[in-house]
Amino acid sequence: QVQLVESGGGLVQAGGSLRLSCAASGRTLSQYAMGWFRQAPGKERESVAAINRSGSNTYYTDSVKGRFTISRDNAKNTVYLQIDSLKPEDTAVYYCAARLSFGGGIYYLWDQYNYWGQGTQVTVSS
Repeated sequence: QVQLVESGGGLVQAGGSLRLSCAASGRTLSQYAMGWFRQAPGKERESVAAINRSGSNTYYTDSVKGRFTISRDNAKNTVYLQIDSLKPEDTAVYYCAARLSFGGGIYYLWDQYNYWGQGTQVTVSS
């Protein structure tokens, strides 16, 4: 079983940047496809970005394309989400998630993931 811990959230002005990290322990992260999700108050959890085991394939929801970049360093057992040009509507709790994967698949639905971190708050002021 893999444990996930997010970090890097905070309060930032619109137009600013943050880099979120998701550190894994318990298992080798290279065995897992990874995703980032977010949930704003009163809204459903939505997929933001996803990456396959090797990092060769990525997915982004339309609202973040060109602003968010997901990456992974399997040697460090860490996945990252670089967030640029932040907007107030990006305010949410951001979660990373892991799914044991045996191929090069990429997953962007929350119920496709088995393991979740506790989340990190991102707040963007206008």
